Amino acid sequence: MSEHAILSASGAHRWLVCTPSARLEQEFTETISEEAAEGTAAHALAEYKLKKSLNIRSKKPKLQYYNTEMDQITNDYVSYVMEQLSLIKQKCTDPLVLIEQKLDFSKYVPDGFGTGDCLIVADGILHIIDLKYGQGVLVEAEENPQMKLYALGALELFDGIYDIENVVMTIFQPRRDNVSTYKSSKASIVQWAVDIVKPTAELAFKGEGKYASGEHCRFCKAAIQCRARAEEKLKLAAYEFALPPLLSDEEISEILEKLDDLISWANTIKDYALNTALKGKEWPGFKLVEGRSIRKYSDEEAAAMALKAAGYHDIYKQSLITVTEAEKILGKKKFNEVLGNLIIKPQGRPTLVPVSDKRPTLNQSAIQDFKEEI
Repeated sequence: MSEHAILSASGAHRWLVCTPSARLEQEFTETISEEAAEGTAAHALAEYKLKKSLNIRSKKPKLQYYNTEMDQITNDYVSYVMEQLSLIKQKCTDPLVLIEQKLDFSKYVPDGFGTGDCLIVADGILHIIDLKYGQGVLVEAEENPQMKLYALGALELFDGIYDIENVVMTIFQPRRDNVSTYKSSKASIVQWAVDIVKPTAELAFKGEGKYASGEHCRFCKAAIQCRARAEEKLKLAAYEFALPPLLSDEEISEILEKLDDLISWANTIKDYALNTALKGKEWPGFKLVEGRSIRKYSDEEAAAMALKAAGYHDIYKQSLITVTEAEKILGKKKFNEVLGNLIIKPQGRPTLVPVSDKRPTLNQSAIQDFKEEI
């Protein structure tokens, strides 16, 4: 079994929709971002702390990335797991806790496997808890294919021993204040695997099927050069934007629905073209030039002395660190103790979002308040 599955659990939301993408991604070199490396460090620390809480011998990891926020988040994760374990022990005296457990779901997905952060297996129930350290994308547990594939792998191992009927899946994403839990019957997950996953995975493993662009493209390694994605974005860009009133309400709604993704895709293309140009690639019709820059002092101390000598003394500005910086320095617990009663969250600027967004609709009073502010 290779180190990385072609049809990974984490990529299931993509290859279940765009079946050829899994094979296409293999043509691209694996790159590890700083955010991903930081997430790996957080998982290693969380694993160590959880094992320590369960009295399982474990060697403290040497971390390339570490700060007080990571320390607090991993503490919170361990506390949550231990709380769930305590609740399960009220009904089952001998639950099994597995940490960083390799899970094989190849019964439904060719060569399919993944690693579950934490599994609690008990009579009648399986609870899967997944730590998401990232804060860029909010991850929901409901109908989450990664979690359901983990469930299939766990069921293969333990269903006969514990007679599992229901599966609870939790995404623990503290940097987004998100603890999302979804409960499903074992029968429902197995039916999904038979009806949807198995036939789709067979296509994906062969690299067959149709390319499909969408939200799932965000972390696809082939996204920058994917023709299907480019064609979809360019179709939207082909609209006549000069006079919006000439577009129908339905057309404007369609544009609004896809505009953020279009802008993100365009910026990604620009970044890719610039980075490759810096490495020597020449793009037809384009050239590298020096961009605009902002003037700055070559020597701030000398500039301050010159200003004072000229009779100007009120030359320094002082500002308090941001709320985010303070929370990162103090850690969440200490931050709440020290500054909790001094933090406010002003009303956010109105923004148009799809009706599927979970935020409540602004009432007329809030809209009027914003109008008065501007």
